[in-house]
Amino acid sequence: MIHEIVQQLALLTLGLAILLVAGDVLVRGAVGLAAALNVPALVVSLTIVAFGTSAPEMVVSVQAVLTGNDGIALGNIIGSNIANIFLVLGLPALIYPITTHVPGLRRHAVIMLLATAAFIAAAFGPGHIDRAIGGALFAGIIVYVVYMWVRASMNKSSEPIIDEVEEFQESGGIGAKTIVFLAIGLLGLPIGAHLLVSNGAALASGLGVREELIGLTIVAFGTSLPELATVIAAAFHKKSDVAIGGVIGSNIFNILAVGGAAGLAGTAVFDADSLRVDLPVMVLAAIALGAYVLTRRDIGRISGGVFFLAYLGFILALAALAGGVSA
Repeated sequence: MIHEIVQQLALLTLGLAILLVAGDVLVRGAVGLAAALNVPALVVSLTIVAFGTSAPEMVVSVQAVLTGNDGIALGNIIGSNIANIFLVLGLPALIYPITTHVPGLRRHAVIMLLATAAFIAAAFGPGHIDRAIGGALFAGIIVYVVYMWVRASMNKSSEPIIDEVEEFQESGGIGAKTIVFLAIGLLGLPIGAHLLVSNGAALASGLGVREELIGLTIVAFGTSLPELATVIAAAFHKKSDVAIGGVIGSNIFNILAVGGAAGLAGTAVFDADSLRVDLPVMVLAAIALGAYVLTRRDIGRISGGVFFLAYLGFILALAALAGGVSA
């Protein structure tokens, strides 16, 4: 039994690592290809980078729904949004305060709150995300991207949410590196997703816990690690304000793009524990971040500490709940 659990954890971790590497190189390859074809940077930023950086979560969620492990899909979305706010913002704020005085940030915070409200309405209304709801969510992300595109084009300035083209820009031209990156990304994403979902479901079954727990913890934390590392590095350089736009944008994409894709792939059903524990924490996190942004209040060290403790409390609550289930 212990040997099987260790093996499943190892394969799950391997799947997560493959996902993260494949997602990163896929975006780099796609950005390089777009640059070689002279695609405008604004188009690249609002399409390839925006959707590409969400590709690991999207592929995992679709794979999970298609294989009947929809708990992992929903747990991934909910857990990622909670981790993005309480962990990815909380921990760096302990190092250096995060300012919310970023132009245009408030309108995106409103969109994040509206997306969260739509997700909650699906959870406490029909209790699931099916193709109709998934289609509506995915339509929302299309509208959101078009909205950013129009505003950025009119203002001749970049949006504060997604402006990462330079980060993923490789040398110009369609060289062997670009082709290799695209191939690794396209092959690695489904392989990583299969390893993660299949072993995540087996691990949940072996431990006698709900599948959502795997998505809420291991998957959500793992997919948040690259962003967390980036933001912590920025905090040490006293530039942690770069984090807040990325977190808001990521949370919007998690709900509308990842949730929408999962719904289009099948039906994902919210369980009772999600309604009682996970979703209220997700709403609390979204409202907390929205309040800071809408009132233009910086996330200082005390607030960062509260955020981080809230994340630890959430993880401990999940552990206690899992202990009660397995017992």
